[in-house]
Amino acid sequence: MTYGATILDADGLRLSANEKAFFRDADPFGFIVFARNIEDAEQVRALCGDFREAVGRECPITIDQEGGRVQRLRKPLAREWLPPLEHVKRAGAGAERAMYLRYRLIAHELHGLGIDSNCAPIADVACADTHEFLKNRCYDEDTQAVAAIGRAVAQGHLDGGVLPVLKHIPGHGRATADSHMDLPHVDAEPRTLEQSDFAAFKALNDLPLGMTAHLVYDAYDNRPATTSPVMMQLIREQIGFDGLVMTDDISMKALQGSLADITRDSLSAGCDVVLLCNAPLADRIAVAEAAGAMTAAAQTRAEAALETRRPPADLDIQAAEDELAALMGGQVYG
Repeated sequence: MTYGATILDADGLRLSANEKAFFRDADPFGFIVFARNIEDAEQVRALCGDFREAVGRECPITIDQEGGRVQRLRKPLAREWLPPLEHVKRAGAGAERAMYLRYRLIAHELHGLGIDSNCAPIADVACADTHEFLKNRCYDEDTQAVAAIGRAVAQGHLDGGVLPVLKHIPGHGRATADSHMDLPHVDAEPRTLEQSDFAAFKALNDLPLGMTAHLVYDAYDNRPATTSPVMMQLIREQIGFDGLVMTDDISMKALQGSLADITRDSLSAGCDVVLLCNAPLADRIAVAEAAGAMTAAAQTRAEAALETRRPPADLDIQAAEDELAALMGGQVYG
């Protein structure tokens, strides 16, 4: 079975008849869930069942559940977390363990609802000029600290039966614009990028899934990394990431052109899967048609990523919460 080279979403709380028929034919690799798709636990589980029934397999279902501003699940379905950067600062020397516990608890919440992937860790290295849309979602301004915390975050997911998605490859931290609204440019020299931004991702290059950055690295190419063969080759060869690479949402305004053209350009550049979010059914159909089936190499990476899914390890929730509270000096949640 060859999967469609897309990750798509749903309009509402359950799939419509038209969505079911479309997903059955297009067979996207996986799906993503947003706040509009969430009402209560029973409904979320039913929607995840709809997705999997439509494609006839245990496809991955992902979400953006970083905590802080970027958190699709909220009370009473999930804990309300501090922004990651604030969490790290409060934990101090215990940041790696505190972030492991945070995302182990998040993974427990997700897995219980049928969601088995999460768009984290973020390995973007923060700096003084990092745009505010990203700054407090980062973990640190030190590359080694970012890599170490990112590893802990990834392991918290994997131990909870949830696939982590490493983002935003090869590094979004130097962007001074919000790629949801504009196309950021980074003018740093290659040596600087190699020693800082790229190095954090290189340390995590064994993770199963990654997501691209919609920004231009002027020293390498004039195209955004998502649609740049130059940057995709750098991700594969210099950074050494051989997991499944999905685009960030191709409807973001950083990318110009029709969705079908962006799809083709992203896949031609070397991305394995195209992520499209918050689009009407007609646009999802157009993107699925433009994407077609995965390449043989992408299919191999997809199967390898799915092989890393494991049943959750046992978790003593109270003990985890108590340990986290001790590491955080008592203030754990937002």
